[in-house]
Amino acid sequence: MTTMPDNINQRISARIRLEREARGWSLSELAERAGVSRAMIHKIERAESSPTATLLARLSGAFGISMSTLIARAELQEGKLLRFANQPVWRDPQTHYLRRHVSPRSDLPIDMVQVELPGGSDVPMPASSYALARQLIWLQSGELVFQEGDTRHEMRAGDCLELGPPNDCRFINESREPCVYLVVRLNQSGS
Repeated sequence: MTTMPDNINQRISARIRLEREARGWSLSELAERAGVSRAMIHKIERAESSPTATLLARLSGAFGISMSTLIARAELQEGKLLRFANQPVWRDPQTHYLRRHVSPRSDLPIDMVQVELPGGSDVPMPASSYALARQLIWLQSGELVFQEGDTRHEMRAGDCLELGPPNDCRFINESREPCVYLVVRLNQSGS
């Protein structure tokens, strides 16, 4: 997989600011709702710092939208066909996981995201990141441990898991090889 130019981080930064301002929230209010420092949000909005996946999940959860929706609003154009070469790809600066938004931007309440998780990675996601959605995780290759609250799901290639009610979770690759999985998200609020 190849990554989009670095300007995707600038577009994400601008989108975060736009989402905050559209709600009439101050930096402090967003910081309180997301459980993130005001200084960090300020750095991200000014594109002085690249947000991690966990941080993006916290911010999108505070906005009541998915991380997929946040990135799609920053990147995607309208249309029924989203060609592979135009699918936004974002690399988490902390874990180096690669996230590809597969589904076109449309009025369908579905997002599809493919993730390549490097070996030895552990990515926590707060419950707020999928509070208004139903999700499936389909492991395409490798091995994945999905920790959902107190429940540990050990997944192998081809396995598909329906997530339960929102809970803090972790995507863990305990192997040395990368794993690739698809997240299919049904947005119940239509956002």
